[in-house]
Amino acid sequence: MGKQKWKAGNMIYPLPAVMITCRDKEGNDNVFTVAWTGTVCTNPPMAYISVRPSRYSYNMIKETGEFVINLTTEELAFATDFCGVKSGRDVDKFEACGLHKEMADEVNVPMLVESPVNIECRVREAHEYGSHTMFVADVIAVHADEKYMNETGKFQLEESDPLAYCHGTYFGLTNPKGTFGYSIKKEGKKK
Repeated sequence: MGKQKWKAGNMIYPLPAVMITCRDKEGNDNVFTVAWTGTVCTNPPMAYISVRPSRYSYNMIKETGEFVINLTTEELAFATDFCGVKSGRDVDKFEACGLHKEMADEVNVPMLVESPVNIECRVREAHEYGSHTMFVADVIAVHADEKYMNETGKFQLEESDPLAYCHGTYFGLTNPKGTFGYSIKKEGKKK
């Protein structure tokens, strides 16, 4: 059996399915789902999201230059999908999904209480690339839920049951295969 050749397209999966919160200059909040997000740089800490200009939140981010990346969990799968298919023009997605807001510390945007990690971002650059605009942002602050800290103070995000998106389907992450660097550790120490 061989491989089929398809037309050019994005098949980089799985991706994190995150919920982005934002606020316009009048104080109206929205939450929407993005799977096109990731790390740009470690030092300085930078991340990006790619958003279609037709999205309700697009102009909110464009005018304020601020947003929060809220990581999702298996428990948030329904809300994650709902916030990706419903528009904030038509429905208050916070209320519809039972999501709770708390204000971020550094940006004028709410964070999701239910999220295990909230990443406050301030837009550094916006790049228009065809169907999407990539908002490249400085990470201003990170909030980690203390319930995922172990007794030594190590944050264990995996305990939150993170959610991933793969070609139209949401998946939980289970059955770990190893830790960073396990392939080069000495025999007897592999995990």
